[in-house]
Amino acid sequence: MTGPATLRLELTPPAPFRLPHFVGRDGVVRRRPGGVLERVLHPFGEPVVVRAAQPAPDRVVLGAWAPDGPAAARALERTRFFLGVDEDPRPFLREYGRDPLIGASVRRRPWLRAHRRADPFEALAFAICEQLIDYERAAAIERRLVARFGRRCARTGLRDAPVAAALADAAPAQLESFDLAPARAITLVRAAREVARGRVELEGDGERAERRLAAIPGIGTWTLDVLAISGLGRLDRVAAGDLGLLKAVGRWLGGGDPAARATESQVRELLAPYGGWRALAGAHLLAGALTGPAY
Repeated sequence: MTGPATLRLELTPPAPFRLPHFVGRDGVVRRRPGGVLERVLHPFGEPVVVRAAQPAPDRVVLGAWAPDGPAAARALERTRFFLGVDEDPRPFLREYGRDPLIGASVRRRPWLRAHRRADPFEALAFAICEQLIDYERAAAIERRLVARFGRRCARTGLRDAPVAAALADAAPAQLESFDLAPARAITLVRAAREVARGRVELEGDGERAERRLAAIPGIGTWTLDVLAISGLGRLDRVAAGDLGLLKAVGRWLGGGDPAARATESQVRELLAPYGGWRALAGAHLLAGALTGPAY
């Protein structure tokens, strides 16, 4: 197919599903009237506008407006990944619906999915921005990065997340002006250069990529776990250094003490029995903590 293309898909999720109600304030995804989600992607360098709607609990509609058919198809493939619409957690729901730690959340939120991003580098870059600071501040930094370095769709005004090549050429001082800590600004530029120059293939050899990224000062296990979960869809990982998880596990182990904090090793140990579902178990643990479960 050549020339402008519109591609529409109607999907029936294999398990209970809801479009994300919370749209991150990073400037990438926009919520339109009626709960329609919209963003722009650049699978082959040209802008593709994608939208997602859920007119019924068992029906999700995706659309893509692209320069050509292959670009539309690739953009919808990444959108399906980002939403987790094809993921089938039914075995998880059956096994852990009565679990003492997360069962209440599993029963209440069978539609919950682990957080994902549409592109692995987007997940890596934004994970670096979110290190050791609260989400609101991180989101403000990400909005500035998107506004300055993200590619813009002239038709809609939407901007995509920055690609590695754009941040590889950025001056750390410029990133600092966006409120990114000096050390993290350098980390982000170094990570972008590794990816842009082909020394790290985020969707290739995972272990090799993680070794190279881990050699960059400022990239630790939390960042690599977030990349694996959000950028690559790895449900067998858990971001054990997440402050919310440290608090939730601390409360669980501390008999409900709101001031208790767990260690990363305690988080990993508690979630280890969930095996290949650790990321989803962690999502439910966080969701339950936010709504005040009975510990």
